[in-house]
Amino acid sequence: MTTYINKITIQNDQRGLLFKDGSYARLLGPGKHQFPFFSKITVAVMDVTKPFVVPGKELSLFLHDDKLLEELQIIDVADDEYVLHYEDGRCGSVLKAGKHAYWKSAVKHTFARMNTGDLELPTTLNSADLMRLNGLYSTHDVTGYEKGFLFYDNVLQRELGPGKYRFWRTPVTVTVQTVDMRRLQLDLNGQEMMTEDKVTLRLNFVSQYVTKDPLKAMEIRGFEEQLYIQLQLILREYVGTLKLDELLRTKQEIGAFVLERLAVRSGEYGVQFLNAGVKDIILPGEVKDIMNTVLLAEKKAQANLITRREETASTRSLLNTAKLMDENATLYRLKELEFLEKICDNVGSVSLTGGGDLVEQLNLLLGGKRSG
Repeated sequence: MTTYINKITIQNDQRGLLFKDGSYARLLGPGKHQFPFFSKITVAVMDVTKPFVVPGKELSLFLHDDKLLEELQIIDVADDEYVLHYEDGRCGSVLKAGKHAYWKSAVKHTFARMNTGDLELPTTLNSADLMRLNGLYSTHDVTGYEKGFLFYDNVLQRELGPGKYRFWRTPVTVTVQTVDMRRLQLDLNGQEMMTEDKVTLRLNFVSQYVTKDPLKAMEIRGFEEQLYIQLQLILREYVGTLKLDELLRTKQEIGAFVLERLAVRSGEYGVQFLNAGVKDIILPGEVKDIMNTVLLAEKKAQANLITRREETASTRSLLNTAKLMDENATLYRLKELEFLEKICDNVGSVSLTGGGDLVEQLNLLLGGKRSG
């Protein structure tokens, strides 16, 4: 139900919109206003600190009033734009497509236009601006050890260095693909392989590489999986040409062979292989037992050989000593005294019977034994 009035007071921070018979007539400034009775007048009182919005009325219905336009600041936002609205220098809101109006008198209004057709947000936006725009854009990060590639609707646009990138959410699909440029490691663990002599074993192998051509690497679907399979095939080829004993004897050469073969294919993957090598060769339990038995037998044979060599050397030494003693009576005498000294060290006392002093009796004892 419409209520008609005949007088009204407008405050300094207010403006009035006068409607007659439901249609906008003119602007009312601050002060007291009086109207004839039965004039079917209504007034919408507006707060000049708030946006110019009349419920149920389009802005275009008021734009014919030049006096009202002098007090309003009109901003027209295109379909492919967002406009940041600042009130006294502070970001107040984000304006979307359409016309917007604000009173000039109470607050200073400034605006910053942004065209979403550019897709990437301006780098000049501060954190407060970005918070207001939250939900209207997507963020993509490229770390310091990565290279990024920007695609619009799956079409490559440019390479991206390390940093944070923001793009408007529009019908255009924006994707950023990143490639790790660090030294990477490819592990081949527990791979079952068969040697030429039909022995099944397991290998743990490792290879390191760096990406040299990121775009080439991105073109390969399942890049790491394909590298893994290539490494696996080369290893199988090498192991299958060797017998177990040869493989164990030359296991240090496996890495050099694999690295050489990988280097031939590196251009296809856009990478450079730096090194490769065997971490472990794991034998089946029964093969391991057999090898341990063989090893133990070899060690025993080596120990027996060493023992025989020592015994031979000892016998030869005794023979040489005997020859010298037989040829030299003084040496024989010295040897007797040496043994007598050892005997004396191991007994408490020596008792001799008969005449003569101790020295004479010892001489007789030793002389008697030698003559006997």
